[in-house]
Amino acid sequence: MTAKTPQSGTKSGQPLYLQAAQELKSEIVKGIYPVGTLIPTEDELCKRFSVSRYTVREALRVLREEGLVSSRRGAGTIVVPPRSREADIHQVMSINDLIAFGTDTRFAIETIKMVTMDAKLAKKTGLTVGEEWLYVHGYRRTENADEPVGQSEYYINRAFATVGRILGRHEGPIFPLIEDMFGQNVNEVHQQIAATLISQPLAAELNVDDGTAALEIRRTYKAADGLILQVTINTHPASRYRHSMTLQRFRS
Repeated sequence: MTAKTPQSGTKSGQPLYLQAAQELKSEIVKGIYPVGTLIPTEDELCKRFSVSRYTVREALRVLREEGLVSSRRGAGTIVVPPRSREADIHQVMSINDLIAFGTDTRFAIETIKMVTMDAKLAKKTGLTVGEEWLYVHGYRRTENADEPVGQSEYYINRAFATVGRILGRHEGPIFPLIEDMFGQNVNEVHQQIAATLISQPLAAELNVDDGTAALEIRRTYKAADGLILQVTINTHPASRYRHSMTLQRFRS
């Protein structure tokens, strides 16, 4: 493919980062970079467009804001499925899609503290009675939403509890922080979805009636050696969440 290069000035009337972003967007739409593939690295884009690293990063920011890509330190920038116009649809096909979902919502933290697993918490989380975990609790919202999408509870392995010190300044999902700070890699995410009823205190926070039907999504994040890095429990009123999954058959 012969790549076009934005001019060094702004003859088009647009800043260089927007010119680069629009060209990359066009290539994504045309399928040159299909969903699930990586676009070129920052260094490659700097050379291609003859621009600075700052300009490339601004172009990638534009693509992220438009929901076309998801960037992760050390893993590059991947093309993600188009966002639905419905805020309650969550399409998951890979761990990278969990990252994209996390960047589409804002997590307002209410509580950060250490907790010890009692019998009730152990049953809820699938963790072991007596273990200590960092507990992070809050609510997720989409932009301009009047009420939260749902409640989020995080249980973070005690070995990585220092991540809690920077969560107040962090946006997006938490598990990439654990990967970056501690050199861990999430190899597997086990997801369990169950029906539940919203209790009175939570109903008030989510602005729904007591006893409203809801979906409770528990995800267990594991490293390759089986170590549990994090467990998340998200509770969504049924009317605010829809799970979409694509299954494909691969013949040998």
